[in-house]
Amino acid sequence: MKQSFFKITKNIPLNSNVYKMCLKGDTSFITAPGQFVNIKLDGKYLRRPISVCDCEDGLLTIIYKVVGGGTEQMKDLKEGQMLDILTGLGNGYNTDVSGNNPLLIGGGVGVPPLYMLAKELIAQGKKVSVILGFNTESEVFYEQEFKNLGCSVAIVTADGSYGTKGFVTAKMDVDYSYFYTCGPEPMLKAVYKQSKTQGQMSFEERMGCGFGACMGCSCKTIAGYKRICKDGPVMLKEEILWED
Repeated sequence: MKQSFFKITKNIPLNSNVYKMCLKGDTSFITAPGQFVNIKLDGKYLRRPISVCDCEDGLLTIIYKVVGGGTEQMKDLKEGQMLDILTGLGNGYNTDVSGNNPLLIGGGVGVPPLYMLAKELIAQGKKVSVILGFNTESEVFYEQEFKNLGCSVAIVTADGSYGTKGFVTAKMDVDYSYFYTCGPEPMLKAVYKQSKTQGQMSFEERMGCGFGACMGCSCKTIAGYKRICKDGPVMLKEEILWED
């Protein structure tokens, strides 16, 4: 974990409530796709944890959804402003076990960390398939960005306004060697039940400190309780215990 100051180079809307922010700074502690950063905002006691969408040569990209006071404040930040950011948080995805044709499944703001993951898998020569799930057409983002990487991309929307109607599980009837996923817990649970291989699941959880001190984001696994921020956010499929 490292505390650094980053300069905002871009902060633009992707749709009505999802924004893309690009920053310049020390990214050396970001070592795996699926990690997150923790952003300090003026007047806010707790930092805001945001997953890393992309990271390359001192440039950091994050995508966030405006859901409360903190992210509402973030959307009004301007180019050139500086942010105090903790980097290198979380374990991230392990790409060494993906096989030749991994499947990436993202829902809503669970989509961004899969972009850096897809980049890494493509660079390793893997054939990557991606399923992106949203509520409606107006919420869809990053479809073309994944296609530009060389991924096969399927879009599903709950209301059927774009792509396939339904949920991400509607497009899981493809051949894949391994799966990676990130999204809301009901989606993760559905993917878990329908998946036919081993995989890694990144959990979205409310966090206090972001680095394991407060125990506020603990979840139950076969090895006991683990902290989403420190021991996760990525968990192996076989270690998860779902609570009804």
